[in-house]
Amino acid sequence: MIQRIQSVWLLMAAITLACLCFAPLFTAITTDATYVVMVKSIEKHVGNTTESTTNILLLASTVLAGLINLVNIFNYRNRTLQKRIIFLNIFLIVVLSFWFSQLTKQIPGTLTSINLGIGIGLPLIAIIFNFLAIRGINHDEKLIRSADRLR
Repeated sequence: MIQRIQSVWLLMAAITLACLCFAPLFTAITTDATYVVMVKSIEKHVGNTTESTTNILLLASTVLAGLINLVNIFNYRNRTLQKRIIFLNIFLIVVLSFWFSQLTKQIPGTLTSINLGIGIGLPLIAIIFNFLAIRGINHDEKLIRSADRLR
């Protein structure tokens, strides 16, 4: 049935990953410029000028993680496959988080300060939503096993 609670959790994880595409991860201030790091680009602000470097591969990976959650909602008939896909997606989100941390190495110059943005916490929230979906799937399996015992 599509009205199960894990469908809601998977939808919330997909929405969280979609918000990640637009939210800034962090702002790095160097001695020369200010860098705003987002999933889709790294913007360099020097005075009144702005240079932008796009990061299409990272953006595509983030969108793919969100789409996996959306598509996984419709795997409600095969709960074991649904759980495996969720674990795969959690691994993908962890790899994306590591990739976000590697973006700081692309910033040239000496970092004087880093201001974390809202986007830095969104992968953790998506992972929590995925774990809640797994918990809902486990609850459904337990309910089905108990109904089978009653027959």
